[in-house]
Amino acid sequence: MFPDFFHHSVLLCATPFVSNSAIQSKAFFSLLPLRRDFSSASPATTAAATLFPPEMAAVASEETLRRTLAEKQAAVDSQAEAVRKLKTAGADKPEIEAAIEALKALKIESASAVKRLQAVVGGNGGSSGDREAFRQSVVNTLERRLFYIASFKIYRGVAGLYDYGPPGCAVKSNVLSFWRQHFVLEENMLEVDCPCVTPEIVLKASGHVEKFTDLMVKDDKTGACYRADHLLKDYCKDKLEKDVTLSAEKAAELKHVLAVLDDLSAAELGAKLKEYGITAPDTKNPLSDPYPFNLMFQTSIGPSGLSPGYMRPETAQGIFVNFKDLYYYNGNRLPFAAAQIGQAFRNEISPRQGLLRVREFTLAEIEHFVDPEDKSHSKFVDVADLEFLMFPRELQMAGESAKPMVLGEAVRKGTVNNETLGYFIGRVYLFLTHLGIDKERLRFRQHLPNEMAHYAADCWDAEIECTYGWIECVGIADRSAYDLRAHTEKSGVPLVAHEKFPEPREIEKLIITPSKKELGLAFKGNQKMVVEALEAMNERDALEMKAALESKGEVDFQVCTLGKSVTMTKNMVSISIEKKKEHQRVFTPSVIEPSFGIGRIIYCLFEHCFYTRPSKSEDEQLNVFRFPPLVAPIKCTVFPLIKSQKFDDTAKIISRSLTAAGISHIIDITGTSIGRRYARTDEIGVPFAVTIDSTSTVTIRERDSKEQIRVSIDEVASVVKEVTDGLSTWADIMWRFPTHSATHADED
Repeated sequence: MFPDFFHHSVLLCATPFVSNSAIQSKAFFSLLPLRRDFSSASPATTAAATLFPPEMAAVASEETLRRTLAEKQAAVDSQAEAVRKLKTAGADKPEIEAAIEALKALKIESASAVKRLQAVVGGNGGSSGDREAFRQSVVNTLERRLFYIASFKIYRGVAGLYDYGPPGCAVKSNVLSFWRQHFVLEENMLEVDCPCVTPEIVLKASGHVEKFTDLMVKDDKTGACYRADHLLKDYCKDKLEKDVTLSAEKAAELKHVLAVLDDLSAAELGAKLKEYGITAPDTKNPLSDPYPFNLMFQTSIGPSGLSPGYMRPETAQGIFVNFKDLYYYNGNRLPFAAAQIGQAFRNEISPRQGLLRVREFTLAEIEHFVDPEDKSHSKFVDVADLEFLMFPRELQMAGESAKPMVLGEAVRKGTVNNETLGYFIGRVYLFLTHLGIDKERLRFRQHLPNEMAHYAADCWDAEIECTYGWIECVGIADRSAYDLRAHTEKSGVPLVAHEKFPEPREIEKLIITPSKKELGLAFKGNQKMVVEALEAMNERDALEMKAALESKGEVDFQVCTLGKSVTMTKNMVSISIEKKKEHQRVFTPSVIEPSFGIGRIIYCLFEHCFYTRPSKSEDEQLNVFRFPPLVAPIKCTVFPLIKSQKFDDTAKIISRSLTAAGISHIIDITGTSIGRRYARTDEIGVPFAVTIDSTSTVTIRERDSKEQIRVSIDEVASVVKEVTDGLSTWADIMWRFPTHSATHADED
């Protein structure tokens, strides 16, 4: 379940409640991207450095800079007034000129303070204009080269729907192929393919029918709809990034709003929209009060309309409802994982940001079922030494940035809840970086207490930085046993696992029995939330409640979804520990769930791989996608140097050998210069180009270094396949074959 979209899931908790005040009382969240030193010399990194400049040696805090700027501007105003008074009083020319020089110096200092503040509030993404210009360059190239385009374009398109063109389909196919290899094959997962149309009862059990909502507002005059929290978020971020005159106090207030945005009720959100005078973006008309809108596409199954259903908002439920059969198929053994790749649908209120928020998208999800009493992983040692940027909740609540951490240490210290969760975090890191995601712009952020569902033991998001900021692309959650229990209760079919004992065991079992009658009388419509919170209690909290009820007759009990404590009395719940002999242990497995938003990963990959370089004449900038061969849409191009029959015949021979080796390629026999043909294929990220300048040997050019080697025609396919399959690097190949200096006018 892709957590970014499950905005308003019920947050019950039986453990001590952590209010937002615990967060609010500390430094505000760090809303800026991580600062980095882009000192490596690769073209992609060099290009990224232009967009994400290095941090100054010692950057003052934003609050300090805002106060400094206010002081500088006040000094400018004061000096300007002094100049006016001198002129009015008819002061001597040297005195006036000295005052003017002082004013100019103060204006320079003020301008410098503005730049320093903009560097901080804009993060290492540069100014807003720089980010937007870079993004537009990427998107223009993607659309022009048909990686993706708006769906139904000739009918002016539909927001949130996109078509992948030939190179986009190839990149997506390569990403999914590597996902299967990296996860399904490596971990011996059971892959399933479930329907997109889902009966209503399934999504009622999972909570989607009741809770899968966003708050929406409408333009009072045109009826246009907007997502309320996005309008408030955009306003706050725009003011923080662009309004350098903003006071430190006002900036702190806006940061606070961003920090608690997900917790605002409809009434609180509406009040903020009115307080800041936020209107409809397109018309500036007044907005309605926010109200909930369910994001699922509703349909009916069959012609009668009596069987309601929905287009699935995720792929996970199909795996959960098949648990019993999958468990049997796996020999009634735990742990095991099931995986699914498929389309999901969410009727976004106001989709934007291209492929990052769409109405139909591809998810790749894994449900790893494990004994809740043993969440160790036999292969955790394989990833324990990995070090990468992690952003645990403690750093977030202290207003600090993500820091490099060794995964094994994070699990050992309890920062990551358990080995299995840690194992999948490590595997996700390896997956993304092998695809071509810049490890310096990848972090794993832990969910804060106000984000955590009551049933989740721990949850981390793999976030990738692009021009839109930090984007959640993968959610990795320990969802405990919530999902299987929910479907067990709704369907009546026990979705459980068994552990047989060699000898019968006498065990103690915690029994929590809520009195639904008494709770209904006391809490009426809130009864269900109180019951769920009681049943979710762990043994320690349950025994503490039992002791308090026996000694005092009543106890305060925090229910997160109500946002308050309720008073429990002895007649409302029975808590006991029973001893009994058992021949086997029957339990509901926990599930560790990595959920991948494929479209989001692909878009971030596009940005991370894009750069420009000057042409040979340096009169234009050439676009390049620096895709690793693993995901490149086409692995190789074949160019006859000049148009001649013998070179065309040689190109066909090489093409047949590449096809036989399973290497995607294209032949370009157009009459344009070889340099132009190189530039065209560089722009779609083709890593290798074969130039035919004789009938016996050819050159192979590598895209980013533009280095060339000479090989025989018979060796072309094997050399290209060796590098694209990752068996050798280009540097390895360069040692084995003679290099070739381009003597023809073939470079960009």
